Amino acid sequence: MKNHFFKYTFLGLALVLAPKIEAQNKTEKADELSIYRTTPLKTHDLVHTKLEVSFDYGKRYLYGKEWITLKPHFYETDSLKLDAKGMDFKEIAIIDGKKSIPLQYKYDNEELSIALNRKYKSTEKYTIFINYTAKPAELKSKAGESITNSNGLYFINPDGKGDKPTQIWTQGETEASSCWFPTIDKPNQKTTSEIAMTVEAKYTTLSNGKLTSQKVNKDGTRTDIWKMEQPNAPYLFMMAVGDFKIYKDSYKGKEVSYYLEPKYAPYAKQIFYKTPDMMNFYGKMLGVEYPWAKYAQIVVKDYFGGAMENTSATVHGEYVQKTERELLDDNQESTIAHELFHQWFGDYVTAESWSNLTMNESFATFGEVLWHGHDAGQDGEDRSRYEKLQNYLRSQKNGDSPILARFHYRNADDMFDNISYSKGSIILYAMKNQMGDEAFFKGLNHYLTTNAYKSGEPHQLRLSMEEVTGKDWLPYFEQWYYNAGSPILDVTYKYANGKVIITINQSQDSSVQTFTLPLKVDFYVNGTKIRRDILINKRQQSFSFDLPSKPEFIDLDPDKIIVGEVNVDKKTAADYLFQYKNAPSYYNRIEAIKFASKDRSQESQLILLEGLKDPQEDLRVLSIKAIDLNEKQTKDQVLKTLLDIAKKDKKTIARANAIVKLASTGDASYKSLMEESIKEQSYNVIAAGLSGLTKYAPAEADKALASLDDDTQKHVTPLMKRFSSQK
Repeated sequence: MKNHFFKYTFLGLALVLAPKIEAQNKTEKADELSIYRTTPLKTHDLVHTKLEVSFDYGKRYLYGKEWITLKPHFYETDSLKLDAKGMDFKEIAIIDGKKSIPLQYKYDNEELSIALNRKYKSTEKYTIFINYTAKPAELKSKAGESITNSNGLYFINPDGKGDKPTQIWTQGETEASSCWFPTIDKPNQKTTSEIAMTVEAKYTTLSNGKLTSQKVNKDGTRTDIWKMEQPNAPYLFMMAVGDFKIYKDSYKGKEVSYYLEPKYAPYAKQIFYKTPDMMNFYGKMLGVEYPWAKYAQIVVKDYFGGAMENTSATVHGEYVQKTERELLDDNQESTIAHELFHQWFGDYVTAESWSNLTMNESFATFGEVLWHGHDAGQDGEDRSRYEKLQNYLRSQKNGDSPILARFHYRNADDMFDNISYSKGSIILYAMKNQMGDEAFFKGLNHYLTTNAYKSGEPHQLRLSMEEVTGKDWLPYFEQWYYNAGSPILDVTYKYANGKVIITINQSQDSSVQTFTLPLKVDFYVNGTKIRRDILINKRQQSFSFDLPSKPEFIDLDPDKIIVGEVNVDKKTAADYLFQYKNAPSYYNRIEAIKFASKDRSQESQLILLEGLKDPQEDLRVLSIKAIDLNEKQTKDQVLKTLLDIAKKDKKTIARANAIVKLASTGDASYKSLMEESIKEQSYNVIAAGLSGLTKYAPAEADKALASLDDDTQKHVTPLMKRFSSQK
């Protein structure tokens, strides 16, 4: 799942109660965190789930009939508990041949306890029939910070008023599928399925697996049957109903389809066109072909979870849906790659509990990184990885952060954070670096094939890696998966008498573990790079190396695999300039530009001048924003380069920032650039041109804005405010 995190702060009025409430909250939180979140007990195994559903738009009800086939997991039993939230039941019976035997049950609005007609052994399957009504809109949502609603099934504009489309869609993660059908709603359960949806004939449907039949009914409805022949977890069940246009693509004979609102249908291929290439890349890399019968991606209205990797049918929020003009400025390629990688890690093999969410989300985030490397080269891969590292570092304090595989949390939604996503992904990348690509991907293949259609946890991944490499990886997993925090390395360099001495202090909080870190060090000496290995395993260590002369630059951890911070003492602008030019990994370049952005030295100005020509547009933008236009020695070259970016750069965000920067000079010769920019197709460029023109002729800018069509005005107005706020 790809989540967007929103935080809201409210001002309490009853201040006199604050101390009492605070004390109460502390007690509740402490109690919740004291609970060890075990993997759910398997009393029964789901085998097959057959559903027949129809919808009451006026009441926001689902009318369902279910045939759920199960078997005892090991011990014989005469009772069954199913998760079922906010439902009414008309009939619950066990199917015995052609007979239907009514069963006694108890229900507390969340759990359905059924007394079976006899004891069943683990070798015996049985089928329960349930006739029920689901009323998800009447449930009190248990909202979390990242998954902000838990009602399971959603009616969008069911009354059909206004311009908003009428849709139905589901969101099962974490355990909300049981809001629309009774099940064992746990991630360590797997079941095949058949879902028959009866809908108004004008609507399109989507669900897991293959569409096997469509029957037009006499009452103006149509019944679509979707069959999922491979087992998958209940939270990955999905349905969507609405007015969607389908663009059909393919991958090795399998249907790859994109469902969009009709007005966005012409851009379906432009939005999702890399999907088959991603499927091919991931399949070859993992040695496991895309495992499902089809792959669909659907964009729905008012979706709150970013995106969701339902098996064979990913749901996206509407931010993915863009016109050709919007795609000039931005796309959601990372999200598309993330959700697709889940079809292996999360769907094919599923985290056996929410405590082990890293087996889903860390891998999907890691998949994004790998895709960018394949599609855009090492620089694109390193940029993606650097972004994940920064996400994680914002979530820690003095090296302290939660455990990756954590078994104490307040609710499952807490697991969807920068630890499970970002930190976990760069831990995987560091493992790949230490192990070597061939062994690492062979280990992933072993994990996937050994646990196919089942669930997994980090220890199973570890055992797969050990099976392949013959090495004990428990120390690595103990350090990164089962202990908290990350290192902060304070580094000093000293050269004397033909030796370089590197002193490294692990300065993370004393409560955080001491890390063992096998690293490389590159010494740049007289135009030659010399590489050495070191092993950091103490709070403070020194390493000595014989070198022919004082190195121009020392690059600790040149592969940048440290999941933490590195602070080098007394590093100068001249060091960063050398770093940018001679050790130009993405990490080294962005760190040099960040330093130069805060420093006013001549060397820093030269770094920023180099940054204007950087192959990554985000680094060009950083350089554009920070560079000094009044530095006499570089002014002419800077202005010439900025003008070239403003007119020709392939990335519209770089063009826009260059336009705004040139406008800040007040030079009248750039007014025509502003006027020409307003005629462009890119909303970024138009907004930048209007923002710039405001500095020259406010009345003309207002007039130009008013002359634009409504759609263009809607897009550029907020962008203008953003550009106008830049110095």
